[in-house]
Amino acid sequence: MKYQFKQSKWYKWEVLALLWVAYLLNQGDRQVFNSVLPLIRDSLSLTDTSVSLIAVFFNLFYAAMVPIGGWMGDRFSRKWVCTLSILFWSVATMFTGLANGVFLLILTRSVATGGGEAFFGPANYSLLGQYHTDTRARAMSIHQTSYYVGVILAGWLAGYIGDHLGWQSAFYIFGGAGVLWAAVMAWRLKDRPEAKGEVAPAKPSIWDGFKTVFTTPTALMVTIGFCGFIFVITGYMTWVPTFLQENFGQNGAQAGLNSMLWTYVAAFIGVLLAGTLSDRWAAKDPKKRMIIQGAGLILGAAFLPFMGSVSNIWILYLCFAGWGFFRAFFDANIYAALYDVTPEHLHASCSSAMIMTGFAVGATAPYILALIKQSTGSLNATFPILGLIWLLCGAACLWVSYKYYNRDNLKITQNASKR
Repeated sequence: MKYQFKQSKWYKWEVLALLWVAYLLNQGDRQVFNSVLPLIRDSLSLTDTSVSLIAVFFNLFYAAMVPIGGWMGDRFSRKWVCTLSILFWSVATMFTGLANGVFLLILTRSVATGGGEAFFGPANYSLLGQYHTDTRARAMSIHQTSYYVGVILAGWLAGYIGDHLGWQSAFYIFGGAGVLWAAVMAWRLKDRPEAKGEVAPAKPSIWDGFKTVFTTPTALMVTIGFCGFIFVITGYMTWVPTFLQENFGQNGAQAGLNSMLWTYVAAFIGVLLAGTLSDRWAAKDPKKRMIIQGAGLILGAAFLPFMGSVSNIWILYLCFAGWGFFRAFFDANIYAALYDVTPEHLHASCSSAMIMTGFAVGATAPYILALIKQSTGSLNATFPILGLIWLLCGAACLWVSYKYYNRDNLKITQNASKR
């Protein structure tokens, strides 16, 4: 009994720490490809559009597999879904270093790695949400900082490794780190035990998450906002390292670091602020979670058009930082807002419905931006387009927050009290 008491009080923070490192490796493995993309392109004699297809297939396969991941997260042990997922994608990342052409890159990067990561996201967030109830947005925002640290670390380290040891070595090193962490997860991570007297809900079908998300106005708006969010993020992370190399003459390590450092240091600060404010304000008025999200998208959109027009590198870095700070306002509340308006026993399935939709839309960004780059000769023209997408999504979030959020939240609260 003593151990159970200590676990109920403090173990939720160990769960956060375990999943924090796992998510860092998750995002780091994704960013490795973006950081060494020019090296892969040049060493294998590929074109911009052909390498962009690798990212497109990664996101499409990820989107196709994530509903299965969400279904498994609601039906089976979330601990083992998370642990086996990190093991699978880490091994696949190591095998990416053996690829010698587009087909094998698509197979190892897109199919194997994308498929492995698809099982992690829904179970990861729903397990964290189970352990953190009154501290949910704060825990989610702390968890989100691992994303920022991961892409900064991978952006610099993968570029450095690629410049000095070859792009293949970057995949071997990051994949190996994930295999080691999977062993730690198997040892320390535990599923949340059911509370005394808690009635286990019926096992959901694979479609229950989709039905809930697409028939709940607030959840649908979180999903639409997530689509615009992922489209911009995917395009940015895929091509900005190349943008810095081609427009400002930076090498792989410099471009990998600078494309992510200024953005995600600012986002690190922004997400902790947004998560703290969200829990405090939502306790009195739940819709303020989505108001914070909408404001973040609108304010972040203001910085995007300037990125393609400035010639001073320090002004560009300032735009990166401003965009990163305000994007974190949306980041901090994605899953907290979704879980506010969806049943707890469907959190993994609802997460997977949102993730699938968002990544299916976002998958097209690298290729669309590559086509614009080919037709105009540079990436400069893409930034105003990305800004407009966020502006529209932010305005829609504000409208839905006032019209539907509290109503949808009240329905979930009332249904939970009846159980």
